[in-house]
Amino acid sequence: MPRAPWRRRRTTDSPRPAGRRWAGRLRRSSTFARQVLLVRVGRRDGDLRTTDVTLPEHRYADRQRRRYGLDRLGRSSFSRAEIEAIMPVSPALPPVAHADEASAGSIPLLPGERTVARRMKFGLVNACTLASLMLGMLAIFQAMQGEVRIAALCLIACVAFDGLDGALARRLGVASPFGAQMDSLADMCSFGLAAPVVVYASLAGSVSTAAAAVACALVAACAAIRLARFNVSPKDGRFFCGVPTTMAAAVLAVTVAIGLPVPGLVLVAGVALLAFAMVSSFPYAKLARLVKLPPWLWLAPVIGALIDIRLTFALIVVGYLVSGPVLWLRQRRTA
Repeated sequence: MPRAPWRRRRTTDSPRPAGRRWAGRLRRSSTFARQVLLVRVGRRDGDLRTTDVTLPEHRYADRQRRRYGLDRLGRSSFSRAEIEAIMPVSPALPPVAHADEASAGSIPLLPGERTVARRMKFGLVNACTLASLMLGMLAIFQAMQGEVRIAALCLIACVAFDGLDGALARRLGVASPFGAQMDSLADMCSFGLAAPVVVYASLAGSVSTAAAAVACALVAACAAIRLARFNVSPKDGRFFCGVPTTMAAAVLAVTVAIGLPVPGLVLVAGVALLAFAMVSSFPYAKLARLVKLPPWLWLAPVIGALIDIRLTFALIVVGYLVSGPVLWLRQRRTA
């Protein structure tokens, strides 16, 4: 049989017309496939949400719309079950945002209602955090000038403002992830850097420079590890995992302020021990639990402070540090 030209209609015994018919069906059936791939399916008020996709105007458009239940804008009238039967949509995947929605804004610093009153409260809380940071910088400057007592008092004020910003954030209802991260950074500057500098300045002349530098560097390193671990670890409402940086800085500041009459090597050993206690896994009671102790237990430290404040402070610090291993052993026995 002679070969027919391309433009001439083929007879039925040729395989080409069937192939052309199949190709035409594939081209025509790709319209709904494009709809399934391009239409964004999501949930808003329990209804099916789709984006508007305009179908190309060709001779099969009207036929395909009627066949697949699409209107002139290409919106599908199929149910969610029918669409998922063709291409299941995973509920774990978030819907793709429009370009204007993605570039419209970032994560708000203050979650919730953004009124003027809440913004003022949010600013007040962060002002306390910045005050703690500035006092830490002032403590460094005073320590560099040799005023270690004034620098220690600045650190004590840092501890006060650090506790104040958290209490205000919870009381005013403006706690936020931004505030938590900012508080952590301020703690690192005030308690992880300023406190070791003040201690190093107070130890100058009483011990070797290398020993004082190593002990203070341990405090800075352990404070960084402690704060990073605290940010990513689950919170326990009863105990701290290790001595908190605020408590360690308060102990160091009060030690410098009152001037404990102990040898320099003992102070260096105590600073190193306090640094390792920050990164330990021993449970230490929070201040809220200590306040709930029976009132008669507070008479001993009060009377002791009236007699000898330095000895009383040293005994309290030693007792608090020892309480961690004791509680740890008690938990292991009861487990």
